[in-house]
Amino acid sequence: MTANVRGGKDNPELFGVVYFEKSSKGVLVTAEIYGLPMQDGNKNGFFGFHIHEGGSCAGTEAAGGHYNPKNVPHPFHAGDLPPLMSNNGFAYMTVLTDRFTLNEIIGKTVIIHATADDFRSQPAGDSGERIACGVIRSF
Repeated sequence: MTANVRGGKDNPELFGVVYFEKSSKGVLVTAEIYGLPMQDGNKNGFFGFHIHEGGSCAGTEAAGGHYNPKNVPHPFHAGDLPPLMSNNGFAYMTVLTDRFTLNEIIGKTVIIHATADDFRSQPAGDSGERIACGVIRSF
């Protein structure tokens, strides 16, 4: 499964792909992202990265909140993922998670936020505006 991620109107140069593969230990999530901005509010180059419950990238709130089927506090949502780290606008990350299955996330969205997740603030880690989105689709 993949999500083709695209930046919004303020970040049209932001794009990439997030891959989801079944593993014997869970789901392997691999992100390859280009064009991450280096804005004044994000000097460290870390970007919040989450799966959201909605199935659309149309509009700023269409993706809904973090995917959280067990209604647990942040950062224990099923959709909470490690932040992306920019290297001159490029980020590559692979993480293994057992918080969801492939079938559970089909049609959900991947969101990249403008700043790093603080892993404390409720309900979603205070990682700023949504700067890119992609819908998770099966091959």
